[in-house]
Amino acid sequence: MSKKISVALLFGGRSAEHEISLASAAAIYKNLDANKFRIHSFFINKAGDWQQVNSPLLTEKELNQGRFCSFIPWEQKAISDFPGADIYFPILHGPYGEDGTIQGLFEMADVPYVGAAVLSSALGMDKAVAKSLFMSHHLPVVKYDIIRERNWRSDPSTILDRIGKEFHLPVYVKPANLGSSIGISKVSQIGNLASGLELAFLYDKKILVEQSITGRELECSVLGDAIPRPSLPGEIIPHREFYDYRDKYIDGKTGFRIPAQLPLETAEEIQHIAVQAFQAIECSGMARVDFFLEESTDKVYLNEINTIPGFTEISMYPKLWEVSGLTFPQLLEELLKIGLRRHETKKRCLSYE
Repeated sequence: MSKKISVALLFGGRSAEHEISLASAAAIYKNLDANKFRIHSFFINKAGDWQQVNSPLLTEKELNQGRFCSFIPWEQKAISDFPGADIYFPILHGPYGEDGTIQGLFEMADVPYVGAAVLSSALGMDKAVAKSLFMSHHLPVVKYDIIRERNWRSDPSTILDRIGKEFHLPVYVKPANLGSSIGISKVSQIGNLASGLELAFLYDKKILVEQSITGRELECSVLGDAIPRPSLPGEIIPHREFYDYRDKYIDGKTGFRIPAQLPLETAEEIQHIAVQAFQAIECSGMARVDFFLEESTDKVYLNEINTIPGFTEISMYPKLWEVSGLTFPQLLEELLKIGLRRHETKKRCLSYE
């Protein structure tokens, strides 16, 4: 019998998506093949401190008990009895996990890990930078504007006037560096625009205003490295006005069409753009790419890319791969293989320097 691969699963974290990370980690823990993998679970609390725990299936109260350590080894005593892992699996959504920071730690430690590297993680996390990059690759994105808090505080009337002239309502207002629809609002009346901006600024110093598209919300999962492959597209059918945090994780009334009912040419266009977006940020491992399909024109618009998508039991990323031929356990095994292979390739390239 071959030796089990040791996997360090990191979850929790400092971002507003902390609770989503716990749910994703629990699903990964339950779906990793115990005959092939041995899991070491590491919980990171909202202060950024961490400790080894039995599993992510513990309650949040249980997870927050015990003695925590710092990532900086000289600040507090590090865990002394951890034997190390063959590969690290960060399932840390949002800032301090999906943005290249934890990936930088892995790179400094020279250990294999699942998912995008430092640059692609940072690019994917910042929606404003990602959109600029997508435009440079001639990918179709909706009209948008970038608002920085310092400009908003110094001259709000000019910004409100500019948005009113350049966009027609409704618009979406969102933080540039967050996910899970946290801090997002749909503004349909000009009188609500300022409050929408203020909400987004609670989560980021830089926010986006995007033109609303009337149509369908579609998603496509991408898997791979140098030659990525797309899943079949799926469709989100929001229960509320749009697919917000409550709709995603609380009410449980969102509808899904997996796969989406689309003409073949539209499905192939979405798959093609998803791979192009993945390659534009030089991504590796996994990403979920989100789209709009405009009702009046059937035009496909690229919305955003998520380099650590949700892995909960209801998340689209694993669901789309399931209908595309990969079960949840097979998907996780493939992601771990990609991470190990990428690390070996990197070490081989460095040996020639």
